[in-house]
Amino acid sequence: MRFLIGSVMQNKHSEMEIRSKLWIEVGGAPVFGKGRRLLLEAIGTYGSINQAAKEINVSYRKAWSYIKAMEDRLGIKLIERQVGGKNGGGARLTPEARMFLEKYGELERDIEGIVDQKFRTIFKAKGI
Repeated sequence: MRFLIGSVMQNKHSEMEIRSKLWIEVGGAPVFGKGRRLLLEAIGTYGSINQAAKEINVSYRKAWSYIKAMEDRLGIKLIERQVGGKNGGGARLTPEARMFLEKYGELERDIEGIVDQKFRTIFKAKGI
């Protein structure tokens, strides 16, 4: 598993800000980042892969392919599905998915803090 960070500096009305992006790769293939985090969070909120896909503006098929790829590459089950019927179908996050989201969120916050601090140290201290 490899963590990658991409950063972009922006000049906003002569006040520079730093932006960073974090994603996880397994075997050189992206497996998790902001979009997939949003998908899992939406599934947790709506209890539906279909509704979650609509929320993040992807097709159901694309959402399902993301889930399958994440599960395969991470080696953990993320979604428990219930096929339709009298009470309708649904989906919910597994405890492992909830724990993964929590850890990823912590990593994301920590890295943002590190990047922000380093940016201030390097650019603000030099008066740029």
